[in-house]
Amino acid sequence: MDNKNIPETKQYVVFKLGDEDYGIDIQRVTTIERMMLVARVPKTPDFIKGVINLRGDIIPVMDLRARFGLPEVTETEETRIVILQMGDIPFGVIVDEVDEVLQLTDESIENARNSAANPSLDYVLGMGKIGDRIITLLSVEKLADINQEEKKQGE
Repeated sequence: MDNKNIPETKQYVVFKLGDEDYGIDIQRVTTIERMMLVARVPKTPDFIKGVINLRGDIIPVMDLRARFGLPEVTETEETRIVILQMGDIPFGVIVDEVDEVLQLTDESIENARNSAANPSLDYVLGMGKIGDRIITLLSVEKLADINQEEKKQGE
């Protein structure tokens, strides 16, 4: 049997920031937690909310709204911290709500550079299309790079 014609499928955890849908490769997601107390850490960028104590592990937490320059919103029952793994380093991202897990084929993902100017484009791997829905797929590596802003300003 010839497997070349079978499109590669990946699963993505889909979450919302405002009205926009974003996705992260499910293999990078460790757990999804309810919002919890976040301890502020001095002298960190604004988008770093602080750290949480998750079952004895201290995990840095990033506010994705602040990271993408979106307006701050009040936390709701749906607000979640998605715990991601980058190598052996866990970190959390705060999202408005986690929606679902979707399977996308390589064919349903387009390069992000073709889409409109968006402040979060630096963190984008591609745009997933399912019917008339567009899901912005994020790069965990670029999200985790907290020096990204300084690099851009230094260019």
